[in-house]
Amino acid sequence: MSDYLNELNEGQRAAVLYNNGPSLVIAGAGSGKTRVLTYKIAWLLENGFRPWNILALTFTNKAAREMKERIALQVGEDLARRLWMGTFHSIFLRILHAEASRLGFSSQFTIYDAADSKSLLRSIIKEMGLDEKVYKPGVVQGRISNAKNHLVDPAGYAANREDHEGDCAMKMPAIRDIYHRYWNRCRQADAMDFDDLLIYTYILFRDHSEVLARYQEQFKYILVDEYQDTNFAQHSIVLQLSQSQRNVCVVGDDAQSIYSFRGADIDNILYFTKVYPETKVFKLEQNYRSTQTIVSAANSLIEKNQWQIRKEVFSEKEKGDPIGVFHAYSDVEEGDIVANKISELKRRDHYAWADFAILYRTNAQSRIFEEAMRKRGIPYHIYGGTSFYQRKEVKDVIAYFRLSINPNDEEAFKRIINYPARGIGGTTLGKMAKAANEHGTSLWAVLCEPLSYGLELNRGTTGKLQSFKELIAGFQENILQKNAYEAGMEIIQASGIAQDITQDNSPENLSRKENIDELLNGMSDFCSQRLEEGDDRIRLNDFLAEVSLLTDQDSDQDSDSDKATLMTVHSAKGLEFKNVFVVGMEEGLFPSEMSGNSPRALEEERRLFYVAITRAEEHCYLSYAKTRFRYGKMEFCRPSRFLQDIDTRFLQLPQDILTHHKIDEAAQNFRSFVRPAQLSPASTQRSLRRINQTPQNTPPASGQEASASGNKLHAGQLIEHERFGIGEVLRTEGEGENAKATIRFRNAGEKQLLLRFARFKIIV
Repeated sequence: MSDYLNELNEGQRAAVLYNNGPSLVIAGAGSGKTRVLTYKIAWLLENGFRPWNILALTFTNKAAREMKERIALQVGEDLARRLWMGTFHSIFLRILHAEASRLGFSSQFTIYDAADSKSLLRSIIKEMGLDEKVYKPGVVQGRISNAKNHLVDPAGYAANREDHEGDCAMKMPAIRDIYHRYWNRCRQADAMDFDDLLIYTYILFRDHSEVLARYQEQFKYILVDEYQDTNFAQHSIVLQLSQSQRNVCVVGDDAQSIYSFRGADIDNILYFTKVYPETKVFKLEQNYRSTQTIVSAANSLIEKNQWQIRKEVFSEKEKGDPIGVFHAYSDVEEGDIVANKISELKRRDHYAWADFAILYRTNAQSRIFEEAMRKRGIPYHIYGGTSFYQRKEVKDVIAYFRLSINPNDEEAFKRIINYPARGIGGTTLGKMAKAANEHGTSLWAVLCEPLSYGLELNRGTTGKLQSFKELIAGFQENILQKNAYEAGMEIIQASGIAQDITQDNSPENLSRKENIDELLNGMSDFCSQRLEEGDDRIRLNDFLAEVSLLTDQDSDQDSDSDKATLMTVHSAKGLEFKNVFVVGMEEGLFPSEMSGNSPRALEEERRLFYVAITRAEEHCYLSYAKTRFRYGKMEFCRPSRFLQDIDTRFLQLPQDILTHHKIDEAAQNFRSFVRPAQLSPASTQRSLRRINQTPQNTPPASGQEASASGNKLHAGQLIEHERFGIGEVLRTEGEGENAKATIRFRNAGEKQLLLRFARFKIIV
């Protein structure tokens, strides 16, 4: 037996050595899946299979490269180099280049990337006289991509009543005609897009049996990584190629199937044994990554899913600490709690910053944690994305803010002159820039008096420029009268940005909307916090001054390689960290409100939570906020139902929850904890108060809440603040409208608040 086989446990070794027909390897989180695939291929090469007879399909070039390097260490570089190993798209491209003439393409056909594809669709939409604001190229591209990934060509799409009704519901009935033209135009251009690499491979094998037979004979063994992520087209092509030899091994974990929005179909792995009845199933159940407690908690969570292949993952590592659950009074305090805990763990246990990860459900959540980390000097980076204030939609809005304050800001002017699209193209902007340069003035000056600067334009273009000038001039007037939040809200609405980001519910557009909502949340918090601290600098220019300091710090993040990681849970799949914080564990956020009441969608959300927990090696923490500013108002939040899915034996619940409910049995305690809390009418009203009302006009607190005079507040009292949570009053000073209190908050630190604007109630 080869030495490397001794490195495998019993389950891994059995999966590697079985080569008598189809096999399904269910690889639990952290169970050594890559090692099994690598050693299985090495074993095949040492036992009669030639490298060109093995087809290994992965989802990323990185995975293929790492596996090939590991195989080379076992069998030598020469054999490893000649393997047919790579991503689905790269392998099928290789086949299509060899067989292109059978499909009416040349062997040198072009590959269109997403930008090329979108550009061609934009041209077709324009040629057909359709409104690009309705037929958004990105949305049309998504519909066509989905059709191709289900192996539906233009004729099939046109004949499918359900597809057409879906297009009509989106007010885009002409998509079937666009698809037909797009298909033909790609063929005329001797080009394929990424999705074509799948559908044309399937068509090649379907329509040319002799070609299929040749590749079936060549690929005597087929291996597929991450099978739970395959779509219908990928599954179908694997089925075509494996029908003759029946030697196919697929590896994956149905419990980590989280990409349905990309077309992944969990049924491909769930019903693999129905498609291949003679399948031998292997389960890799030993987790080498996480503590026993983390693994047990994840098991207790995922067992609640109905559609799954049952397994019992275990760990032989130390038991480890229970999973900590934090509850915060607000999303702001949640950021403070997490950042403080990271600092504490680093100081106490000497971790590197890179040993920490904060995982959230949506990109927009990063803002709170970025600001909490910056405040404490914790270096971080956004994995697989950009820092909040560097995101395109946020920069677009801020460009409007900048131009409204300083109309001579050339970069802001150029960024938004035609966003949202208002028919002012590059040619017009070029003429304006030339005139500005020749006269040594700004683009805004040229816009205001085009004739004075020799700018000759047709009536239509002149009218569009005049409308833009009036729009910005109106903003300039209003920002002097309103606070930053009010001015920002008006600019987002009046500019057309709000309408632009709400025209469809594509994942990209939803993310843009969430980011702009979060920007407004930050502006509201900026106004409220400054007023509470007795600082009346709450205009738009004050907000921009603060943001400019934050964006300056963004560039500094790259200078430090030892950084904590912030990322969405989707981005975290396949990664691991010693300490993981899963934040925003609230109904409507995680699980996402988009999942609705769909059992399948809720199960995918639970699988996503399972992925989040199983990224942790040593410590895992879960947090949720009682209130969160969303969609223009302060909302009361319910803890996520998924928290109740975890066996309480593996959780460390917040002490104040245990004390508050006075329940002896932990399970009963936790059930009470995840039910909606019963608030007093005053508390509910305060939590749901809309923050888009003018902060200066916020009604003063009443009853047990602090009065404007501050007479009821004195040193030693405990208060519950709407954003900062529990705090102790250290001292008070001043009277009437000038009354102030210095308060030490449990997580937010020491703050001085102007009582007439402060939102809190007295506890003791």
